[in-house]
Amino acid sequence: MPTVVGVKLGYAGKVLYFDPAGTDPQPGDRVIVSTERGEEFGEVVFGCRDVPEESLVAPLKPVLRIADEADVARAEELAEGDARALETFRQMVDQHGLDMKPVAVETLFDGSKKVFYFVADERVDFRALVRDLASAFKTRVDMRQIGVRDEARIVGGVGHCGQQLCCARLSGDFEPVSIRMAKEQDLPLNPLKISGLCGRLMCCLRYEYDAYKDFKQRAPKCGSLVETPKGPGKVAALNTPKEIVSIKLEDGSELRVPLAAMECEPGGGRPCRVRAEALAGPAPSEVLVPEAPLAASVLEASPESEPPAGDERPSARRKRRRRSSAAPPPAQPEQPQEQQPAPAEVAQRPAPRKRRRRRPKAQGSGDAGNAPT
Repeated sequence: MPTVVGVKLGYAGKVLYFDPAGTDPQPGDRVIVSTERGEEFGEVVFGCRDVPEESLVAPLKPVLRIADEADVARAEELAEGDARALETFRQMVDQHGLDMKPVAVETLFDGSKKVFYFVADERVDFRALVRDLASAFKTRVDMRQIGVRDEARIVGGVGHCGQQLCCARLSGDFEPVSIRMAKEQDLPLNPLKISGLCGRLMCCLRYEYDAYKDFKQRAPKCGSLVETPKGPGKVAALNTPKEIVSIKLEDGSELRVPLAAMECEPGGGRPCRVRAEALAGPAPSEVLVPEAPLAASVLEASPESEPPAGDERPSARRKRRRRSSAAPPPAQPEQPQEQQPAPAEVAQRPAPRKRRRRRPKAQGSGDAGNAPT
């Protein structure tokens, strides 16, 4: 098997293989390599290793030498010149009125060529621009049209997660990302939340899609019935990174069990079952409905002294209400015999007199027209 060295070039998207050619570079070393474009300056990602012959798609180019201080100083000088060349590139694009966005300028280590990267929605006729750039920089000019995702990789930045962009931090080719991957991970279908700085779907959706898809194929769906040693329940939530299933029981408590402790049929003919040994340990059988903690003043008080009614917490009142409802009602004390009236005395009491309702007198009785007939 051939021995290769992995080197990351300036604006290359992935790690390239090179022949060590008698050198032994270590990860982090700067090297000068020979490419199809000429001599280039790169950084070693991994040292010498053997790879299968099938993984090589082209003949290996050699590593010319490990960069010394003079080579590093020249690379820094070229980087400063590329920043100034980018400003000139933008000015000339404005002068020609071309519909293109300059992104970066790269000068090869031997100075034989300058590569100008730009973004455009359509094909651009830049022949006049190339003549002006060649006369301004006195070197060969190579124009490269790239996409918005390559632009984000070259420029860099910070994503929604607070980390460096995946396209700039991780090496490799861009893989297609679809909206189905966001649906599989139960993410909100809001373009502002699932799109990166480039305006496309975030690359991390592709990295985590396989893990979510595999877990959901083995786990029961949310809302499905589950048989547990504590009674039947329903799946309330799924924790994919930890592979934990949250089950809500009939009494309102919530149970967390690992997916490995559940038995599910592939066809889904019967409900999944939680094995009894899964509840033996304290972690999986932990009930997630704790009582609200009491106030510090209530905890510090002695059992004999009760806090005022206004300082009681809802949890304390709820406990007392629960105890009062569970306890049987106290028996009514029997009244003495002499205080109860005798039946004969009750019968001799006179009945209350009914009051007669007087008829209202007819108004205007002296008027013949209003007198009743």
